[in-house]
Amino acid sequence: MAAAADVFIQRLPEVSARELHVLAVDDSHVDRKVIERLLKISSCKVTVVDSGTRALQYLGLDGGEKNSSIDFDSMKVNLIMTDYSMPGMTGFELLKKIKESSIFREIPVVVMSSENILTRIDSCLEEGAEEFLLKPVKLSDVKRVTDFIMRGEGMKGGKRSQKRRRSVDCIPSLTTELSPLSPSTLASKKSKL
Repeated sequence: MAAAADVFIQRLPEVSARELHVLAVDDSHVDRKVIERLLKISSCKVTVVDSGTRALQYLGLDGGEKNSSIDFDSMKVNLIMTDYSMPGMTGFELLKKIKESSIFREIPVVVMSSENILTRIDSCLEEGAEEFLLKPVKLSDVKRVTDFIMRGEGMKGGKRSQKRRRSVDCIPSLTTELSPLSPSTLASKKSKL
């Protein structure tokens, strides 16, 4: 638990009204650094952790007593971005725990993976993920997600807007666009349908 306290101490500067605070979860040191850099370029405040368990500890969902001396308003997380494939607790399991929480269920969760497995993508979106991005995540992916959240389309007055759905019937229309689509853009567009 000392490690979780260290995370609180290191990552609690004040959040401005227009700055997103993103909790980035990935077991790969390189991927954590990449996503952290992309988010900072996009003017986000970033907290990085290396596992689903650490993310739950940071959010206070690890089953322990909540520490009343912690100011939860100052560490408000606006977005969670998690890798899918992690040892111990997968990103999908983390997503489920977050969506089961009465406190955090409205926070948009973006799942990332280097594996383009349609059933995995569908499962995450059905469980409540806002987006599913294919790695390597690009700056354009991060900007699209953060712009979406900043416009309030992911959250409406504190409530999540209608869940995104993937419709198999609509997927062929994605191929009619003029510019070529990257795998991460295609996964995102599928999730918007």
